[in-house]
Amino acid sequence: MDGVPRVPEQRRPGSPAEPAALRFSVLGPVRAWRGDEPVNTGSPQQRALLTALLLREGRTATAAELIDALWGEEPPQQALAAVRTYASRLRKVLDPGVLVSESGGYAVRGLGEGALDLAVAQERAAQAEKARNTGDLCHAREVLGRALSLWDGETLAGVPGPYAEAQRVRLEEWRLQLLESRLDMDLDQGCHAEAVSELTALTAAHPLRERLRELLMLALYRSGRQAEALAVYADTRRLLADELGVDPRPDLQELQQRILRADPGLAEPSTPVAEPAAALVRPAQLPATVPDFTGRASFVRELGEVLASASGSEGRVMAVSALAGIGGVGKTTLAVHMAHEARSAFPDGQLYVDLQGTGPRAAEPETVLGSFLRALGTADSAIPDSLEERAALYRSVLDGRKVLVLLDNARDAAQVRPLLPGTAGCAALVTSRVRMVDLAGAHLVDLDVMAPDEALTLFTKIVGEERVASERKAALDVVAACGFLPLAIRIAASRLAARRTWTVSVLAAKLADERRRLDELQAGDLAVKATFELGYGQLEPAQARAFRLLGLADGPDISLAAASAVLDLPPEDTEDLLESLVDTSLLESAAPGRYRFHDLVRLYARACAERDEHPPSEREAALSRLLDFYLATAAGVYAIERPGDRLVDDLEPTEYPGLRFANGSAALDWLYSEASPLLACVRQATEAGRLRRGVDLLWAAKDLTESGANSHQYETTARAMCDATQAAGDARAEGRARTTLTNVLLVYGRIQQAGEEARRAMELAVSVGDATAVSWVANDRGLICLHQGHYSEGEAFFNQAIEGHRAAGNRLGEAVTLANLSRAYLELGSVSRAVDIAQHSLALHSELGRPMRRASAHFALGLALAKADRHAEALSQFVDAQGIFTEHRQRLWVGNTHFRMAEVHLSAARPAQAAQHAEQALALGCVGGDRMRGNVVALLGRALSELEQADRAKACWQDALNLYEQCGAVEAAGVRALLNGTPTA
Repeated sequence: MDGVPRVPEQRRPGSPAEPAALRFSVLGPVRAWRGDEPVNTGSPQQRALLTALLLREGRTATAAELIDALWGEEPPQQALAAVRTYASRLRKVLDPGVLVSESGGYAVRGLGEGALDLAVAQERAAQAEKARNTGDLCHAREVLGRALSLWDGETLAGVPGPYAEAQRVRLEEWRLQLLESRLDMDLDQGCHAEAVSELTALTAAHPLRERLRELLMLALYRSGRQAEALAVYADTRRLLADELGVDPRPDLQELQQRILRADPGLAEPSTPVAEPAAALVRPAQLPATVPDFTGRASFVRELGEVLASASGSEGRVMAVSALAGIGGVGKTTLAVHMAHEARSAFPDGQLYVDLQGTGPRAAEPETVLGSFLRALGTADSAIPDSLEERAALYRSVLDGRKVLVLLDNARDAAQVRPLLPGTAGCAALVTSRVRMVDLAGAHLVDLDVMAPDEALTLFTKIVGEERVASERKAALDVVAACGFLPLAIRIAASRLAARRTWTVSVLAAKLADERRRLDELQAGDLAVKATFELGYGQLEPAQARAFRLLGLADGPDISLAAASAVLDLPPEDTEDLLESLVDTSLLESAAPGRYRFHDLVRLYARACAERDEHPPSEREAALSRLLDFYLATAAGVYAIERPGDRLVDDLEPTEYPGLRFANGSAALDWLYSEASPLLACVRQATEAGRLRRGVDLLWAAKDLTESGANSHQYETTARAMCDATQAAGDARAEGRARTTLTNVLLVYGRIQQAGEEARRAMELAVSVGDATAVSWVANDRGLICLHQGHYSEGEAFFNQAIEGHRAAGNRLGEAVTLANLSRAYLELGSVSRAVDIAQHSLALHSELGRPMRRASAHFALGLALAKADRHAEALSQFVDAQGIFTEHRQRLWVGNTHFRMAEVHLSAARPAQAAQHAEQALALGCVGGDRMRGNVVALLGRALSELEQADRAKACWQDALNLYEQCGAVEAAGVRALLNGTPTA
């Protein structure tokens, strides 16, 4: 549809009057306000008179016209008197001069700008049309959304008379046209996945509206759901033939044919405009460039030409330059310098990431993509889980924008490929220690050491012309001893610049002794190690200790508070030391209050710790303090989120304190921001003295499993700790490690694996008398039994868990398990008992205060009430649960709640609402992995079937069957029956 629809048969008002106190609403119930106070507009017929006058926009309505508007062809005998009475009453409650008598009729005049919601909607629709015609879809979509937000239910609700009915139909048609226009722009901006849910509901409400069907087909196709898109067409064709005896319109037929032949023109939005949020967010993530950048003239010219080719009017697609060379040769410095030089050519932003390619755990592309998408303005809830989906969304967000991406310290081409933009106008700079000959289309640059004159110029800029001029030969000796490596030269020159009593000759003499430089001028890594030795050798004792000990910690970076624990110093002293290390280029400031090592510097720092740290036990003590800090802090977060849970009393004791938080939001902020360093600390805790604390830290941080963002990293860590504890022969620690692995496997829906781990965890916990673990594993085994259909066995496990929690005084554990026990009774057919137990769980949660875990009780009670056919009460419980899950960032549980709400709506014969909630569950994801996704898709099919969209329903059931078969789910038989047309229970 071209442009934004105007109101049919309505002209826009003339020049508005000065703002007045009165406001009127017709896009919903007809109402009036004076300021914020409602004005009584009288009986339905009186409101009908007011409506007729408001919709004439200041023009006079004769008495005959008003009588016809209110009563049509059969007015009462006293119709004229009634009209005059209604007008008189309205004149008394409205401002003077608003309702005027003229030529035997009446008019409403003198209203201020924005006094009538319809006029505001017309103005916004006109603005949206203008913005769309100029290509500004972001603004057009936003303004049109504000126009649609003015509707508040049915237009002219409760107003009688033929005129009101005609206007109601007209304005509803206009609203649908505006909706179609906005949805069309949604698809133009790549928001197809989000649009599916709304379009599903709209096509159910307006089944004969072909434009909505067309938009739904396109949205499904772009969401990778081709079979459903074709099924929508089949349903539409059958419905039109049955109801109207016609075929689909040509546009719809053409779209079906294009989908059948997988027309490439359908794959991407027709107008390459980014999401509104992304268009407003222009990331500027480049590290600071060095003010004394020197030399590299040929490389600067070469790279400048490549970047210009990407940003010019005939921009190259995916202009990539890959810089390779040994560590310390200046790859990052050159790349950052060029990125800053080219900033003006990439006005939509610059992205930067250290891919940690030379470390033991390189950055995972999906994690980097998540960070980039957030920086580009994408909400967490809109970021998908898989690498492929994140990469596709990333390319879509960058489409039509000019963004420069700097990928620093890459491991290999495979790590880089998903992070590359895919369209013209963008460019990527990549640095790596390896030549990326297998990165298709990349412009390769091999960076060698500096030329002697460039090296001397760099040294001179840092030290000062005056000091170098008189000792030129000594300066040449220094840069030669540094192997002409830029980083080595910078460190050496910085040390000399900071020591005014030294001469250049003193520095040259120090570097002349190769034994002191540890063969620093060797090629490759040894050369880099020697370069670092220059800076380390000049550190004060406290700086050197900080450098050594901080290098022991894994993780991409470290917070100031965690560094304080490693060094066993107050935060103020720690910050001073760390900032001084930043000044020497041996440490980087990743963000305010966060620090990181270059990976090669970290390796060197660890070597120094092994060589120089005395007594050697201090290395273990530093890591022990870090583990204590994380465990104590995570335990505090756990206690805030789960008041009444005695697990925190049964964790390994700590000597070093953790942080304290004023509220739950701050506690969760810390947990999610520290996820990667915290889990890295757990993986390091394999020594006998730290093993149990590491496992307990993993357990205390279990919230990371249910957020969806950190589940994979958590699973990897849990498996590593299972192996370490088994190798150490520590049954208590192994039992707890397998408990954490069970938790994350349940989140993924890998029930068989979860069952095996839970069985082994129970055996270990029982063997060592770990009552806390026994109780929680019993709860997990009960959940596993529910998934496997062993309901009586599940009931037994839940009762075992409840007895254990009560014996330990763990009220939170009791409340959580009661909610799960309620579900077992549901499956066993004891609905009333299930309701009672769920209510008991909710009462316990309410007594404990913190709402996060209360969501599970609301969820369980909603399930029980739904089974009892108390649909309204069930939905109320699910809404409460959804709000809590959303507040506490449990995205997957929000998805589960949408699924359960869809079930309730379907049971209550509201298939359109059921389909809408099911689509939202698919968009968010659910706890339970592919099996739960199969449940959602199967339910969506049932809802669509009741909406008489049989072909799309079958496409959903086929998708569900594929998911069930992949994970061996018993639900596959029921879906096969649906596909075969066999009734199911």
